[in-house]
Amino acid sequence: MPETRYYAMPDGRRIAYRHQPGAGPTMVFLPGYMSDMAGSKAVALLGWAQANRRACLLLDYTGCGESSGDFAEGSLGRWRDEVLALIAALCPGPVVLMGSSMGGWLMLLVALAMQEGALPAERIAGLIGIAAAPDFTQWGYSPEHKAQLAVGQTIYEPNPYGPAPTPTHALFWADGQARLLLDGPIALTCPVILLHGQADTDVRWDVSIRLAAALRSDAVQVMLVKDGDHRLSRASDIALILRLVDALDRDGDGDG
Repeated sequence: MPETRYYAMPDGRRIAYRHQPGAGPTMVFLPGYMSDMAGSKAVALLGWAQANRRACLLLDYTGCGESSGDFAEGSLGRWRDEVLALIAALCPGPVVLMGSSMGGWLMLLVALAMQEGALPAERIAGLIGIAAAPDFTQWGYSPEHKAQLAVGQTIYEPNPYGPAPTPTHALFWADGQARLLLDGPIALTCPVILLHGQADTDVRWDVSIRLAAALRSDAVQVMLVKDGDHRLSRASDIALILRLVDALDRDGDGDG
């Protein structure tokens, strides 16, 4: 496995990443909220890239995993800019953005920024959303929690995946509320695959249906896994994800 390296942002933040050079579009994995590049889907994607000699980029956002910084200072806008900086530095050709949960919201923001001139729009070969959660600052919190966040408080919620509660900081919430996408058209025209488990109790599967309807692209596929949960990390789920990656990768570079 490629060793962890660090990219220095202009303000001194050090963003941890693993980069596998190779052929085809670079597969860029964007983890979910409080997740990192050591997760099972990210590791599986990198393993696929190594086995197939394809290009792949994993990274940890500020305050996550092996990157420097305080998680309380993280936001979608900051993390978007980190992803764009790494793509500009390490990925000279087309990219496929793969976003898991919150990473699915982030992949849309990265792609929109590229389309608006941050990087050449033609470099977006495709998007793969896994239980994508755009706008979750809007639909994922109770009115009481929104009121607390709006006045600058941090809220804590039970974490089904670990013993410590999950924090949401006011900075992240306010930044998310400024970047809502689902209430209007999303001006992306690249191929998009949206995979969602119908047993997902964190992000309802109809969020992917709403996202598909909002995207301007006609090349949008939604795939539902009837018994799939939010993480979609079972061996069968990961095998399905890698089949989708392989298909989009080959379409992107003209191999099939």
